[in-house]
Amino acid sequence: MILPALAALALPAPQADDADLRVAQLRDAALEDDYAYAITEAITTELGPRLAGTAEEARARKWAVTTLTRMGFKNVRDEPFPLKTWVRGVERAMVVGENSQPLVLTALGNSGATPAAGLTGEVVFFPTLDDLKDAPDGSLAGKIAFVSHAMTRTQDGSQYGYYGAVRRQGPAIAAAKGAAAILIRSVGTDSHRMPHAGSTVFPEGTAPIPAAALAVPDADQLERLVGRGAPVRVALTLTPRIVGTQNSGNVVAEVPGRDPAAGIVVVACHLDSWDLGTGAIDDASGCGIVAAAAKRIMDAGRPRRTIRVLWAGSEEVGVFGGKAYFDAHKGDNHVLAAESDFGADRIWRLDTNFAPANKPLADRLAAALAPLGISAGRDPAGGGADVSALVSAGVAGVDLQQDGTRYFDLHHTPDDTLDKVDPAQMRQNVAAWTAMLAVVADAPEAISATK
Repeated sequence: MILPALAALALPAPQADDADLRVAQLRDAALEDDYAYAITEAITTELGPRLAGTAEEARARKWAVTTLTRMGFKNVRDEPFPLKTWVRGVERAMVVGENSQPLVLTALGNSGATPAAGLTGEVVFFPTLDDLKDAPDGSLAGKIAFVSHAMTRTQDGSQYGYYGAVRRQGPAIAAAKGAAAILIRSVGTDSHRMPHAGSTVFPEGTAPIPAAALAVPDADQLERLVGRGAPVRVALTLTPRIVGTQNSGNVVAEVPGRDPAAGIVVVACHLDSWDLGTGAIDDASGCGIVAAAAKRIMDAGRPRRTIRVLWAGSEEVGVFGGKAYFDAHKGDNHVLAAESDFGADRIWRLDTNFAPANKPLADRLAAALAPLGISAGRDPAGGGADVSALVSAGVAGVDLQQDGTRYFDLHHTPDDTLDKVDPAQMRQNVAAWTAMLAVVADAPEAISATK
């Protein structure tokens, strides 16, 4: 059975003629929303993990087409694209010798493999990525590099960009210096024995080495052992593999507008997830939020602009769905793009990249969102990973910034499960997205980005 809770939900259309009152009615009604949670519950329960390019992701796309069609969206389709697909295998690590003990870790996406019997090497510790960069060429031959970092919690999650480089770049740097393998402190802010997955990149010509993220307490433990001064050796077994080119895909659905010349508003999330948890906050909740908000607008009457819902595929392994969408649709008349991909905790800030002529529109947005405790920010909107190519190409963007204080406690871990979604905060998200769509989809003026 697919989304049994949805059938019982009715969305009454507002009767007011005044545009501001209509937006307020739609916004306030959405504070009682149950669609978003029902979608999130169904994705995480009926589908579970959805690693890009796998049969599980394909099943999720088929489910999504059926579900969005039953919700009343039009032009629902799966838009497939090819993907070189990586899957994990055995993951095991053990400190060997006098202080023998197991370590909890997970392979990074695109990691190379050890021999089937594993490898053993001496650990060389680097407190930061810069320290690894400074290591002499060839100095890590036969060794296991171990790189730490100092990421901490922030409301806007801004440290992820900087400290995430340990995961994105560290393995390739270690490989270039001759390392047999690399371990990193998970790019996260928790204190649980839950490793954080995530992709790394090996440039053309660099042979992938085994690369894994240690759970934060295990990284602390290994750092303490190294700090005692005696050599530390780790036995490591990782057996991920590339299974060849498979199909991934984007699922697209629409609320057709009454004025095709007015353009398309894209609201996005990503349907794929890492395979350790069930992808609740990353990003089933985002798919629930944008679909619920778009449905509320659809059920309230036909908007001026078409609203296009994009449930992107293969975001986690390289934003391939967003790239495929841009390549397939860059000729479409997009006027605005936004994405929900930062969990389901409350939205606290609005950012846009509107042209100066659209200041009245930005002001109306800010006024519509203020009753939800959302303030207007000053940073230019980027739109989100899967719509970033559109925004870079000149499409206007809106960022509804969620509170990320606890996001990187859960991000890419086995702990990313439905119980971490707060229904009350999710309702505030749906109300914000509904208000945003009610304003921009019916805005009488043209919408453009700042140059």
